[in-house]
Amino acid sequence: MRIGAFQIKQPLPEFVEPHALAVLHPWIDIGAVGSTTLELLENHFHAKSLGKLVSPGNFFDFTRYRPSIRLVEGQSQIEIPNSFINYAKQSESKDFLLFHLLEPHMLGEDYANSVLKVLQKLGVKRYCLLGSMYDAVPHTKPLIVTGGTAGEAKEELCQLGVQPSDYEGPTTIAVLISQEAPKYKIEVVTLIVHLPQYVRLEEDYIGALRLLELLCSLYHLPLNLEEVRRKAEMQRGELSLAVDKEPQLKPIVEQLEMSYETRVNRVEQEQPKLSPDIEKFLRDVTKRFGQS
Repeated sequence: MRIGAFQIKQPLPEFVEPHALAVLHPWIDIGAVGSTTLELLENHFHAKSLGKLVSPGNFFDFTRYRPSIRLVEGQSQIEIPNSFINYAKQSESKDFLLFHLLEPHMLGEDYANSVLKVLQKLGVKRYCLLGSMYDAVPHTKPLIVTGGTAGEAKEELCQLGVQPSDYEGPTTIAVLISQEAPKYKIEVVTLIVHLPQYVRLEEDYIGALRLLELLCSLYHLPLNLEEVRRKAEMQRGELSLAVDKEPQLKPIVEQLEMSYETRVNRVEQEQPKLSPDIEKFLRDVTKRFGQS
């Protein structure tokens, strides 16, 4: 069945009050936090494939998202980057649609429109965007999560420590999905984990654990997070060792810890500013990694 630019498999399962969990790569998927979170949920629920874009080349530049070649039984097969949807049914609760979205390079409005059509057709009640971004936060404290919702879950997210986002700046055309969804009676929730700016991890399990803990609380999911927690603690320990070996990082982490306490406690005063040297260091780190 064709819905917008997506081909959806048939027969279509009967979904019970489905909620969509989405990740947008690479724009707001630093350290693959959102992708890792979805993959762990899919493994737990034994998720199945639901659909994908019919012609991804209409939206993506394949010199930026490179196709890859795999050898399957001695034969070369090309894998084309694509946006795809999986689903997970629960026996006694809401079902999940899991959207792995690539950020479009072309026809962005049509792309967002197609996702919205899928959400409407499948009767989605909530669209939850999961992601991560770099910020001036320390690795020694629980990670800050911003976002929230204007819908039913607003109070619960506030109780879980999710802070309202005050971000202003460049964004992605795919934000049209979140902007337009409420017009179709679809609640929008955003959960963005803030990662230490001085750390670069290909798979950030500290961030993934933070998201999973929130989702488990929000949806009362019976997930066993021990393995993720073990990997997260291992990464945190390695980061602490690396900081101990770098004298210039110690005062930076201390200042970030002071700024962190003000942010999470929501003190009604001007937040402490980082010293010019530390701000320059963080800018240099961002620039250096951006060129690599």
